[in-house]
Amino acid sequence: MTNPDFMNLPVVVAGLGVSGISAARVLNGLGASVTVVDGGSGEGLKARAAELEALGVTVRLGDGASLPEGTRLIVTSPGWAPDSPLFVAAEAAGVPVWGDVELAWRLRKPLPGTGEPAPWLAVTGTNGKTTTVQMLASILTAAGKRTAAVGNVGVSVLDAVLAEEPYDVLAVELSSYQLHWAPSLRPYSAAVLNLAPDHLDWHGSMEAYAADKGRIYEGNVVACVYNLADPATEALVREADVEEGCRAIGFGLGAPSPSNFGVVDGLLVDRAFVEDRTKNAAELGSVEDVNPPAPHNIANALAAAALARAYGVEPKAVREGLRAFRPDAHRIAEVGVVREVAYIDDSKATNTHAAAASLAAYRPIVWIAGGLAKGATFDDLVQGAAERLRAVVLIGQDRALIREALERHAPDVPVIEAAEGQTGAVAMTEVVRTAASLARSGDTVLLAPACASMDMFTNYGERGDLFAAAVRELANLGE
Repeated sequence: MTNPDFMNLPVVVAGLGVSGISAARVLNGLGASVTVVDGGSGEGLKARAAELEALGVTVRLGDGASLPEGTRLIVTSPGWAPDSPLFVAAEAAGVPVWGDVELAWRLRKPLPGTGEPAPWLAVTGTNGKTTTVQMLASILTAAGKRTAAVGNVGVSVLDAVLAEEPYDVLAVELSSYQLHWAPSLRPYSAAVLNLAPDHLDWHGSMEAYAADKGRIYEGNVVACVYNLADPATEALVREADVEEGCRAIGFGLGAPSPSNFGVVDGLLVDRAFVEDRTKNAAELGSVEDVNPPAPHNIANALAAAALARAYGVEPKAVREGLRAFRPDAHRIAEVGVVREVAYIDDSKATNTHAAAASLAAYRPIVWIAGGLAKGATFDDLVQGAAERLRAVVLIGQDRALIREALERHAPDVPVIEAAEGQTGAVAMTEVVRTAASLARSGDTVLLAPACASMDMFTNYGERGDLFAAAVRELANLGE
Protein backbone atom coordinates (compact mmCIF):
# COMPACT_ATOMS: atom_id res chain seq x y z
CA MET A 1 0.00 0.00 0.00
CA THR A 2 1.71 3.17 -1.16
CA ASN A 3 0.56 6.75 -0.79
CA PRO A 4 1.50 9.55 -3.18
CA ASP A 5 1.82 12.01 -0.28
CA PHE A 6 4.58 9.89 1.23
CA MET A 7 6.25 8.31 -1.79
CA ASN A 8 10.04 8.79 -1.43
CA LEU A 9 9.47 11.40 1.29
CA PRO A 10 12.52 11.52 3.62
CA VAL A 11 10.98 10.83 7.05
CA VAL A 12 12.72 10.41 10.39
CA VAL A 13 11.06 8.29 13.08
CA ALA A 14 12.22 9.26 16.57
CA GLY A 15 12.41 6.30 18.91
CA LEU A 16 12.68 2.55 18.46
CA GLY A 17 9.93 1.59 20.90
CA VAL A 18 6.56 0.06 20.10
CA SER A 19 5.03 3.17 18.55
CA GLY A 20 8.24 4.00 16.67
CA ILE A 21 8.46 0.56 15.13
CA SER A 22 4.78 0.71 14.15
CA ALA A 23 5.24 4.14 12.54
CA ALA A 24 8.37 3.04 10.70
CA ARG A 25 6.64 -0.01 9.26
CA VAL A 26 3.61 1.98 8.17
CA LEU A 27 5.65 4.77 6.58
CA ASN A 28 7.89 2.28 4.82
CA GLY A 29 4.81 0.58 3.44
CA LEU A 30 3.52 3.94 2.20
CA GLY A 31 6.67 4.37 0.13
CA ALA A 32 8.51 6.85 2.34
CA SER A 33 12.28 6.84 2.74
CA VAL A 34 12.46 6.08 6.45
CA THR A 35 15.29 6.62 8.93
CA VAL A 36 14.79 5.63 12.56
CA VAL A 37 16.96 7.34 15.19
CA ASP A 38 17.40 6.34 18.83
CA GLY A 39 19.94 7.45 21.40
CA GLY A 40 20.27 3.94 22.83
CA SER A 41 22.40 1.09 21.56
CA GLY A 42 21.57 -1.97 23.65
CA GLU A 43 21.14 -5.51 22.37
CA GLY A 44 17.37 -5.27 22.38
CA LEU A 45 17.48 -2.16 20.20
CA LYS A 46 19.94 -3.82 17.85
CA ALA A 47 17.56 -6.74 17.37
CA ARG A 48 14.66 -4.40 16.58
CA ALA A 49 16.87 -2.40 14.25
CA ALA A 50 17.81 -5.55 12.34
CA GLU A 51 14.15 -6.38 11.74
CA LEU A 52 13.46 -2.92 10.31
CA GLU A 53 16.66 -2.89 8.25
CA ALA A 54 15.50 -6.13 6.61
CA LEU A 55 12.53 -4.13 5.31
CA GLY A 56 14.74 -1.42 3.85
CA VAL A 57 14.50 1.03 6.76
CA THR A 58 17.66 2.87 7.82
CA VAL A 59 18.32 2.77 11.58
CA ARG A 60 20.77 4.98 13.46
CA LEU A 61 21.45 3.89 17.02
CA GLY A 62 23.40 5.91 19.56
CA ASP A 63 22.41 9.23 18.02
CA GLY A 64 18.96 10.61 18.66
CA ALA A 65 19.96 14.24 18.45
CA SER A 66 21.18 14.93 14.91
CA LEU A 67 18.73 15.77 12.13
CA PRO A 68 19.59 13.74 9.01
CA GLU A 69 20.17 15.92 5.98
CA GLY A 70 17.17 16.30 3.70
CA THR A 71 14.58 15.33 6.32
CA ARG A 72 11.09 16.59 5.40
CA LEU A 73 9.08 15.16 8.31
CA ILE A 74 9.68 13.73 11.79
CA VAL A 75 7.27 11.24 13.36
CA THR A 76 8.03 10.93 17.05
CA SER A 77 7.30 8.45 19.78
CA PRO A 78 5.16 10.09 22.50
CA GLY A 79 7.79 10.22 25.20
CA TRP A 80 10.29 12.42 23.37
CA ALA A 81 10.19 15.86 25.00
CA PRO A 82 9.62 19.01 22.93
CA ASP A 83 13.03 20.41 23.89
CA SER A 84 14.91 17.36 22.59
CA PRO A 85 17.86 18.46 20.41
CA LEU A 86 16.39 16.66 17.40
CA PHE A 87 13.23 18.79 17.57
CA VAL A 88 15.16 21.98 18.21
CA ALA A 89 17.09 21.27 15.00
CA ALA A 90 13.84 20.44 13.18
CA GLU A 91 12.26 23.74 14.22
CA ALA A 92 15.30 25.64 12.99
CA ALA A 93 15.08 23.81 9.67
CA GLY A 94 11.30 24.22 9.31
CA VAL A 95 10.67 20.47 9.52
CA PRO A 96 7.26 19.52 11.02
CA VAL A 97 7.02 17.04 13.88
CA TRP A 98 4.06 14.67 14.15
CA GLY A 99 3.19 11.97 16.63
CA ASP A 100 1.80 8.57 15.72
CA VAL A 101 -1.72 9.89 16.44
CA GLU A 102 -1.27 12.74 13.96
CA LEU A 103 -0.04 10.29 11.35
CA ALA A 104 -3.01 8.01 12.00
CA TRP A 105 -5.45 10.93 11.78
CA ARG A 106 -4.09 11.87 8.36
CA LEU A 107 -4.25 8.27 7.11
CA ARG A 108 -7.91 7.64 7.96
CA LYS A 109 -9.94 6.00 5.21
CA PRO A 110 -13.62 6.65 4.37
CA LEU A 111 -16.09 4.06 5.57
CA PRO A 112 -17.87 2.16 2.80
CA GLY A 113 -21.12 3.84 1.87
CA THR A 114 -20.53 6.99 3.93
CA GLY A 115 -17.57 8.76 2.35
CA GLU A 116 -16.44 9.75 5.85
CA PRO A 117 -13.83 8.13 8.12
CA ALA A 118 -14.89 6.44 11.34
CA PRO A 119 -15.50 9.07 14.03
CA TRP A 120 -13.18 9.28 17.01
CA LEU A 121 -14.59 9.55 20.53
CA ALA A 122 -11.53 10.72 22.45
CA VAL A 123 -10.63 10.75 26.13
CA THR A 124 -7.81 12.38 28.07
CA GLY A 125 -7.18 13.46 31.66
CA THR A 126 -4.58 12.98 34.34
CA ASN A 127 -6.29 9.80 35.57
CA GLY A 128 -8.99 7.39 34.49
CA LYS A 129 -8.32 7.51 30.73
CA THR A 130 -7.83 3.80 30.16
CA THR A 131 -10.80 2.74 32.26
CA THR A 132 -13.09 5.28 30.61
CA VAL A 133 -12.04 4.37 27.09
CA GLN A 134 -12.51 0.67 27.81
CA MET A 135 -15.95 1.36 29.30
CA LEU A 136 -16.79 3.39 26.21
CA ALA A 137 -15.67 0.59 23.89
CA SER A 138 -17.78 -1.88 25.88
CA ILE A 139 -20.83 0.38 25.55
CA LEU A 140 -20.29 0.84 21.80
CA THR A 141 -19.90 -2.93 21.39
CA ALA A 142 -23.17 -3.45 23.29
CA ALA A 143 -24.76 -1.04 20.81
CA GLY A 144 -23.71 -3.34 17.96
CA LYS A 145 -20.85 -1.23 16.66
CA ARG A 146 -17.51 -2.58 15.45
CA THR A 147 -15.12 -0.67 17.66
CA ALA A 148 -11.90 -0.86 19.66
CA ALA A 149 -10.16 0.89 22.52
CA VAL A 150 -7.13 2.43 20.82
CA GLY A 151 -4.44 5.07 21.17
CA ASN A 152 -2.63 4.96 24.49
CA VAL A 153 -4.31 1.62 25.24
CA GLY A 154 -5.21 -1.59 23.46
CA VAL A 155 -4.92 -1.53 19.67
CA SER A 156 -2.38 0.81 18.05
CA VAL A 157 -4.21 3.78 16.58
CA LEU A 158 -2.24 3.32 13.35
CA ASP A 159 -3.27 -0.32 13.14
CA ALA A 160 -6.88 0.67 13.80
CA VAL A 161 -7.17 3.23 11.01
CA LEU A 162 -5.42 0.93 8.53
CA ALA A 163 -7.35 -2.24 9.46
CA GLU A 164 -8.62 -4.25 6.50
CA GLU A 165 -12.06 -4.51 8.11
CA PRO A 166 -12.89 -0.91 9.05
CA TYR A 167 -14.21 0.09 12.45
CA ASP A 168 -17.53 1.93 12.75
CA VAL A 169 -16.25 4.18 15.53
CA LEU A 170 -13.10 4.35 17.67
CA ALA A 171 -12.74 4.92 21.43
CA VAL A 172 -9.41 6.74 21.60
CA GLU A 173 -7.28 7.26 24.72
CA LEU A 174 -4.86 10.15 24.29
CA SER A 175 -2.04 11.21 26.59
CA SER A 176 -0.81 14.77 26.89
CA TYR A 177 2.29 13.66 24.97
CA GLN A 178 0.22 12.38 22.06
CA LEU A 179 -1.97 15.47 22.00
CA HIS A 180 1.08 17.74 21.93
CA TRP A 181 2.19 16.16 18.65
CA ALA A 182 -1.29 16.01 17.01
CA PRO A 183 -1.97 19.50 15.63
CA SER A 184 -4.71 18.58 13.14
CA LEU A 185 -6.68 16.14 15.33
CA ARG A 186 -10.41 16.93 15.37
CA PRO A 187 -12.44 14.31 17.31
CA TYR A 188 -16.19 13.86 16.86
CA SER A 189 -16.62 14.32 20.61
CA ALA A 190 -14.09 14.32 23.45
CA ALA A 191 -13.76 14.32 27.23
CA VAL A 192 -11.19 15.69 29.66
CA LEU A 193 -11.75 13.72 32.85
CA ASN A 194 -9.63 15.76 35.27
CA LEU A 195 -6.49 17.86 35.51
CA ALA A 196 -3.78 17.59 38.15
CA PRO A 197 -0.02 18.20 38.03
CA ASP A 198 1.70 15.37 36.15
CA HIS A 199 4.56 15.07 33.67
CA LEU A 200 5.53 18.66 34.43
CA ASP A 201 9.17 17.79 33.77
CA TRP A 202 8.14 17.01 30.17
CA HIS A 203 5.73 19.89 29.57
CA GLY A 204 7.63 22.53 31.52
CA SER A 205 4.64 23.95 33.41
CA MET A 206 1.11 23.17 34.51
CA GLU A 207 -0.16 25.72 31.99
CA ALA A 208 1.57 23.93 29.12
CA TYR A 209 0.33 20.54 30.36
CA ALA A 210 -3.27 21.81 30.52
CA ALA A 211 -3.00 23.42 27.10
CA ASP A 212 -1.92 20.12 25.55
CA LYS A 213 -4.80 18.32 27.25
CA GLY A 214 -7.19 20.97 25.92
CA ARG A 215 -6.20 20.22 22.32
CA ILE A 216 -8.57 17.26 22.48
CA TYR A 217 -11.57 19.62 22.28
CA GLU A 218 -10.45 21.35 19.08
CA GLY A 219 -12.93 20.83 16.26
CA ASN A 220 -15.36 18.72 18.28
CA VAL A 221 -18.64 18.24 16.43
CA VAL A 222 -21.25 17.15 19.00
CA ALA A 223 -20.00 17.32 22.59
CA CYS A 224 -17.14 18.59 24.73
CA VAL A 225 -17.50 16.51 27.89
CA TYR A 226 -16.02 17.95 31.09
CA ASN A 227 -15.91 17.22 34.82
CA LEU A 228 -18.29 19.35 36.91
CA ALA A 229 -16.04 18.78 39.94
CA ASP A 230 -12.95 20.10 38.13
CA PRO A 231 -13.35 23.69 36.92
CA ALA A 232 -10.09 23.47 34.97
CA THR A 233 -11.72 21.05 32.54
CA GLU A 234 -14.61 23.43 31.90
CA ALA A 235 -12.11 26.24 31.31
CA LEU A 236 -10.55 24.17 28.54
CA VAL A 237 -13.97 23.78 26.90
CA ARG A 238 -14.50 27.54 26.98
CA GLU A 239 -11.17 28.08 25.21
CA ALA A 240 -11.74 25.46 22.49
CA ASP A 241 -12.54 26.23 18.87
CA VAL A 242 -15.36 23.78 18.07
CA GLU A 243 -17.82 23.18 15.26
CA GLU A 244 -21.05 25.17 15.22
CA GLY A 245 -23.63 23.48 17.44
CA CYS A 246 -21.16 21.54 19.58
CA ARG A 247 -22.31 21.51 23.21
CA ALA A 248 -20.57 21.55 26.58
CA ILE A 249 -21.73 18.49 28.55
CA GLY A 250 -20.80 18.13 32.22
CA PHE A 251 -20.69 14.99 34.34
CA GLY A 252 -20.67 14.70 38.11
CA LEU A 253 -21.76 12.60 41.07
CA GLY A 254 -24.69 14.83 42.05
CA ALA A 255 -28.14 15.27 40.55
CA PRO A 256 -27.62 16.69 37.05
CA SER A 257 -28.95 19.97 35.76
CA PRO A 258 -30.06 20.21 32.11
CA SER A 259 -27.30 19.31 29.61
CA ASN A 260 -25.40 17.26 32.21
CA PHE A 261 -24.95 13.67 33.39
CA GLY A 262 -25.15 12.68 37.04
CA VAL A 263 -26.53 10.41 39.76
CA VAL A 264 -30.03 10.42 41.26
CA ASP A 265 -30.98 7.89 43.97
CA GLY A 266 -28.25 5.50 42.83
CA LEU A 267 -29.16 5.80 39.14
CA LEU A 268 -26.93 7.08 36.33
CA VAL A 269 -28.91 9.80 34.57
CA ASP A 270 -28.65 11.67 31.26
CA ARG A 271 -30.23 15.13 31.03
CA ALA A 272 -28.32 16.14 27.92
CA PHE A 273 -29.39 13.90 25.04
CA VAL A 274 -33.13 13.72 25.70
CA GLU A 275 -36.13 15.59 24.39
CA ASP A 276 -36.91 18.68 26.49
CA ARG A 277 -33.97 18.24 28.83
CA THR A 278 -35.39 20.91 31.14
CA LYS A 279 -38.07 18.43 32.23
CA ASN A 280 -36.90 14.97 31.17
CA ALA A 281 -34.03 12.57 31.89
CA ALA A 282 -32.94 9.15 30.66
CA GLU A 283 -31.98 6.38 33.06
CA LEU A 284 -28.72 4.75 31.89
CA GLY A 285 -28.17 2.20 34.64
CA SER A 286 -27.28 2.18 38.32
CA VAL A 287 -24.10 2.68 40.28
CA GLU A 288 -24.18 -1.08 40.92
CA ASP A 289 -23.61 -1.61 37.18
CA VAL A 290 -20.17 0.05 37.56
CA ASN A 291 -17.23 -2.19 38.44
CA PRO A 292 -15.83 -1.23 40.90
CA PRO A 293 -18.42 1.29 42.16
CA ALA A 294 -15.86 3.66 43.71
CA PRO A 295 -16.79 7.34 43.32
CA HIS A 296 -14.11 8.18 40.76
CA ASN A 297 -15.05 5.11 38.72
CA ILE A 298 -18.71 6.15 38.66
CA ALA A 299 -17.48 9.48 37.26
CA ASN A 300 -15.54 7.56 34.60
CA ALA A 301 -18.71 5.67 33.69
CA LEU A 302 -20.67 8.89 33.34
CA ALA A 303 -18.01 10.35 31.04
CA ALA A 304 -18.05 7.21 28.89
CA ALA A 305 -21.84 7.29 28.80
CA ALA A 306 -21.83 10.95 27.74
CA LEU A 307 -19.54 10.24 24.80
CA ALA A 308 -21.59 7.20 23.79
CA ARG A 309 -24.84 9.15 23.96
CA ALA A 310 -23.27 11.97 21.94
CA TYR A 311 -22.65 9.35 19.27
CA GLY A 312 -26.30 8.23 19.42
CA VAL A 313 -26.14 5.10 21.56
CA GLU A 314 -29.42 4.12 23.25
CA PRO A 315 -29.65 4.02 27.09
CA LYS A 316 -30.07 0.24 27.13
CA ALA A 317 -26.66 -0.25 25.51
CA VAL A 318 -25.03 2.00 28.12
CA ARG A 319 -26.30 -0.26 30.90
CA GLU A 320 -25.33 -3.44 29.06
CA GLY A 321 -21.87 -2.11 28.23
CA LEU A 322 -21.14 -1.05 31.80
CA ARG A 323 -22.29 -4.41 33.14
CA ALA A 324 -20.04 -6.23 30.67
CA PHE A 325 -16.96 -4.13 31.44
CA ARG A 326 -14.15 -5.61 33.52
CA PRO A 327 -11.32 -3.33 34.67
CA ASP A 328 -7.69 -4.06 33.90
CA ALA A 329 -5.36 -5.37 36.56
CA HIS A 330 -3.75 -3.00 39.07
CA ARG A 331 -6.70 -0.61 39.18
CA ILE A 332 -8.29 -0.78 42.64
CA ALA A 333 -8.27 -4.58 42.49
CA GLU A 334 -8.87 -6.59 45.65
CA VAL A 335 -6.18 -9.28 45.65
CA GLY A 336 -7.08 -10.95 48.92
CA VAL A 337 -8.45 -10.79 52.45
CA VAL A 338 -6.12 -12.10 55.15
CA ARG A 339 -7.20 -12.16 58.81
CA GLU A 340 -10.08 -9.78 58.02
CA VAL A 341 -7.78 -7.24 56.36
CA ALA A 342 -8.42 -6.41 52.68
CA TYR A 343 -5.45 -5.94 50.35
CA ILE A 344 -6.04 -3.59 47.40
CA ASP A 345 -3.74 -3.28 44.39
CA ASP A 346 -3.90 0.15 42.78
CA SER A 347 -0.35 0.13 41.48
CA LYS A 348 -1.62 2.12 38.48
CA ALA A 349 -1.98 5.10 40.85
CA THR A 350 1.33 6.57 39.72
CA ASN A 351 0.52 10.19 40.63
CA THR A 352 -1.07 12.05 43.51
CA HIS A 353 -4.43 12.58 41.81
CA ALA A 354 -4.92 8.86 41.20
CA ALA A 355 -3.78 7.99 44.72
CA ALA A 356 -6.24 10.51 46.18
CA ALA A 357 -9.11 8.75 44.43
CA SER A 358 -8.06 5.41 45.94
CA LEU A 359 -7.54 6.82 49.42
CA ALA A 360 -11.02 8.37 49.30
CA ALA A 361 -12.60 4.96 48.72
CA TYR A 362 -11.46 3.23 51.95
CA ARG A 363 -10.96 3.68 55.69
CA PRO A 364 -9.03 2.89 57.87
CA ILE A 365 -6.00 2.42 55.60
CA VAL A 366 -2.47 1.14 55.88
CA TRP A 367 -1.05 2.97 52.92
CA ILE A 368 1.91 1.74 50.86
CA ALA A 369 3.35 4.73 49.03
CA GLY A 370 6.47 6.02 47.31
CA GLY A 371 8.70 5.61 44.28
CA LEU A 372 9.66 8.20 41.68
CA ALA A 373 7.76 11.41 42.35
CA LYS A 374 8.16 12.92 38.84
CA GLY A 375 8.30 16.41 40.32
CA ALA A 376 5.12 16.02 42.39
CA THR A 377 4.42 17.40 45.85
CA PHE A 378 2.37 15.54 48.44
CA ASP A 379 0.96 18.04 50.94
CA ASP A 380 -2.54 18.19 49.45
CA LEU A 381 -2.71 14.42 49.08
CA VAL A 382 -1.67 13.73 52.66
CA GLN A 383 -3.81 16.50 54.11
CA GLY A 384 -6.89 15.13 52.34
CA ALA A 385 -6.27 11.55 53.44
CA ALA A 386 -4.86 12.05 56.95
CA GLU A 387 -8.00 11.07 58.87
CA ARG A 388 -8.27 7.83 56.92
CA LEU A 389 -4.75 6.59 57.65
CA ARG A 390 -3.99 3.88 60.21
CA ALA A 391 -0.31 3.78 59.22
CA VAL A 392 1.99 4.27 56.24
CA VAL A 393 4.74 2.13 54.75
CA LEU A 394 7.08 4.14 52.54
CA ILE A 395 9.14 2.77 49.67
CA GLY A 396 11.23 4.11 46.84
CA GLN A 397 13.66 6.81 45.90
CA ASP A 398 11.51 9.85 46.72
CA ARG A 399 9.96 8.58 49.94
CA ALA A 400 11.34 11.53 51.89
CA LEU A 401 8.90 13.87 50.11
CA ILE A 402 5.93 11.86 51.38
CA ARG A 403 7.45 11.44 54.84
CA GLU A 404 7.88 15.20 55.18
CA ALA A 405 4.27 15.79 54.09
CA LEU A 406 3.12 13.25 56.68
CA GLU A 407 5.15 14.99 59.37
CA ARG A 408 3.40 18.26 58.53
CA HIS A 409 -0.17 17.05 58.08
CA ALA A 410 -0.48 13.67 59.82
CA PRO A 411 2.12 13.72 62.60
CA ASP A 412 0.30 11.11 64.71
CA VAL A 413 0.17 8.49 61.94
CA PRO A 414 2.85 5.78 62.35
CA VAL A 415 5.29 5.70 59.44
CA ILE A 416 7.68 2.85 58.67
CA GLU A 417 10.20 3.06 55.86
CA ALA A 418 11.19 -0.04 53.90
CA ALA A 419 14.86 -0.93 53.82
CA GLU A 420 16.76 1.01 51.20
CA GLY A 421 18.47 -0.80 48.36
CA GLN A 422 15.97 -3.65 48.09
CA THR A 423 14.02 -4.09 44.86
CA GLY A 424 11.59 -6.48 43.24
CA ALA A 425 10.04 -9.42 45.07
CA VAL A 426 12.33 -9.23 48.10
CA ALA A 427 11.33 -5.63 48.75
CA MET A 428 7.61 -6.14 48.21
CA THR A 429 7.45 -9.23 50.44
CA GLU A 430 8.94 -7.25 53.30
CA VAL A 431 6.64 -4.28 52.62
CA VAL A 432 3.49 -6.42 52.70
CA ARG A 433 4.54 -8.13 55.92
CA THR A 434 5.23 -4.78 57.51
CA ALA A 435 1.83 -3.46 56.40
CA ALA A 436 0.14 -6.59 57.76
CA SER A 437 1.76 -6.06 61.16
CA LEU A 438 0.27 -2.55 61.29
CA ALA A 439 -3.25 -3.43 60.13
CA ARG A 440 -6.22 -4.33 62.32
CA SER A 441 -9.34 -6.32 61.56
CA GLY A 442 -11.51 -4.38 59.11
CA ASP A 443 -8.63 -2.29 57.76
CA THR A 444 -7.49 -1.99 54.15
CA VAL A 445 -3.87 -2.31 53.08
CA LEU A 446 -3.75 -0.10 50.01
CA LEU A 447 -0.96 -0.08 47.43
CA ALA A 448 -1.55 3.35 45.84
CA PRO A 449 2.01 4.63 45.54
CA ALA A 450 1.34 8.09 44.03
CA CYS A 451 4.67 7.62 42.26
CA ALA A 452 6.19 5.86 39.29
CA SER A 453 7.75 2.45 39.85
CA MET A 454 10.96 2.23 37.85
CA ASP A 455 13.33 2.82 40.77
CA MET A 456 12.39 -0.56 42.29
CA PHE A 457 10.34 -2.44 39.68
CA THR A 458 10.20 -2.87 35.91
CA ASN A 459 6.86 -1.04 35.73
CA TYR A 460 3.65 -0.52 37.69
CA GLY A 461 2.39 -3.90 36.46
CA GLU A 462 5.28 -5.79 38.04
CA ARG A 463 4.87 -3.75 41.22
CA GLY A 464 1.21 -4.80 41.43
CA ASP A 465 1.91 -8.42 40.53
CA LEU A 466 4.56 -8.70 43.25
CA PHE A 467 2.18 -7.11 45.75
CA ALA A 468 -0.48 -9.72 44.92
CA ALA A 469 2.09 -12.52 45.16
CA ALA A 470 3.24 -11.27 48.56
CA VAL A 471 -0.38 -11.17 49.79
CA ARG A 472 -0.91 -14.76 48.62
CA GLU A 473 2.26 -15.80 50.44
CA LEU A 474 0.98 -14.03 53.55
CA ALA A 475 -2.29 -15.97 53.32
CA ASN A 476 -0.44 -19.27 52.87
CA LEU A 477 1.67 -18.57 55.96
CA GLY A 478 -1.52 -18.00 57.91
CA GLU A 479 -0.17 -14.76 59.27
